[in-house]
Amino acid sequence: MRYTNKRGRWPLLTGALALVMLVAACGSDGNDDVAGSGSIGEKFDLGGTTVTVGSKEFTEQLILGNLTKLALTAAGAKVEDQIGLQGSTTVRAALTSGEIDLYWEYLGTGWVTYLKNEKGIPGAQAQFEAVRDADAANGVTWLDPAPFNDTYAIAASSETAERLGVASISDIAALVASNPADATFCVGGEFSTRPDGLPGLEKAYGFKVAPDNVSNVQDALVYNQVDKGECAFGSITSTDGRVGSLGLTVLTDDKQFFPPFNGSVNVRSEMLDEHPEIKDIFAPIAAALDDATMVGLNAKVDVDGEEPADVAKTWLTENGYIG
Repeated sequence: MRYTNKRGRWPLLTGALALVMLVAACGSDGNDDVAGSGSIGEKFDLGGTTVTVGSKEFTEQLILGNLTKLALTAAGAKVEDQIGLQGSTTVRAALTSGEIDLYWEYLGTGWVTYLKNEKGIPGAQAQFEAVRDADAANGVTWLDPAPFNDTYAIAASSETAERLGVASISDIAALVASNPADATFCVGGEFSTRPDGLPGLEKAYGFKVAPDNVSNVQDALVYNQVDKGECAFGSITSTDGRVGSLGLTVLTDDKQFFPPFNGSVNVRSEMLDEHPEIKDIFAPIAAALDDATMVGLNAKVDVDGEEPADVAKTWLTENGYIG
C-alpha cells in the first residue's frame, strides 16, 4: 500500500466528522504486546486510562500517529485509534470537540490555519511560544516540539534548476518577470489556496504565475511530475523521503516566507491536567525526531513500501522505548 504525503484538505462538512472517524477507527489491534514494555513501560503507568489518538491521513502523520499509539499502549493505556482522519480541519475539530485526546500538529498550521494569522513567525522557538500561548484559550496544549521541520518548500529537478539557473525562490520571481512561460508549477492539496501556500508566496516574493501555468494535482503526484520535468517547480514538504530518492533540488526560501512547521503533540488540556505524565512520555520521543530521522522514516513508507505502523514500531523498539 502506498501513502501520499500531504497536509490534508480544506474543511470537510462537520456533519461528516463522525462518519469519517468511524471509518478511520480500528481500535488498538496488534499492539497489546507492547504494554508495559521498554523504557516507557518501566517508567509510566497509565493503566485504567483510555486515550483516543488521532492523526491526519498522509505518510508522516500515519507514522507519528502510530508512534503515539504504541507509546501510550506501552505505558498501559487503552488506546482508541482514530489515526488517518481526512484533512487538517477535521482532526483539529476532533481534538477541540473531545472526540480525540491528542495528535501531532505543525506549528505553522496551528498559527496560520487555526489561529487565523496571515503569516508565520520566524524561528521555531518564537513560533512555538506564540502558538502555545494563543491556543491555550482553546483548551489545547502544545507540547515541546520536535526538531524536525516539515515545512512547505518549492522543488525542481536538478536538471531543471540547472537549465533555468534557479537556486532560490527569488530566482523564480526573476524568471516569471523575464520568461514567464518557463515558470510552470505543480501544486497539490491545500497549497494552492492556503495563505502560507502559493497565494502568500506570490505576494511575499512579488510575482504572479499565469493561471494556465499552474496545475492542481494530487500531492503524491507532484514529486514525480517535477522529477520528469512535466512542470518546472512543485510544492513539496521538506521531510518527504521522495525528495532525496528522486534527487530533487529544494530552492532556498531566501525571504523566509514559509513558517516553521516543527511537529508538536497537541493534547486536550483537560486530558493533560488529568494525566500530566503524558508530557514526560513524549518529551524524549519528540527530541529524537530530527529532520534526518523523519526523512528516513517517511522514506521507509513512500520509497520502500513498508507499513507506517511497522515503521513506527521498529523505530520505538530500536530506541528502547518499547520492548
